[in-house]
Amino acid sequence: MGLTSSSKLTDCDGENSETDSSLDFALECGYLNAATHQELTTKCASIGRMLGSMIQNPDSFLLRPKKRPEH
Repeated sequence: MGLTSSSKLTDCDGENSETDSSLDFALECGYLNAATHQELTTKCASIGRMLGSMIQNPDSFLLRPKKRPEH
């Protein structure tokens, strides 16, 4: 995977972590109830695992050009 794609995935992972922190803040301020906080932080954790997998094993996520039949 190119350096740019890897950098974008790292950026996404950082944004996901920031979202998780914002959810904690929203819970503490009373903007979210505990059930909603749990649901959303669980989704953040799942997204973080997916992004981590993509960062660690980028080749399995690359699209390869289809080979054209030779004439």
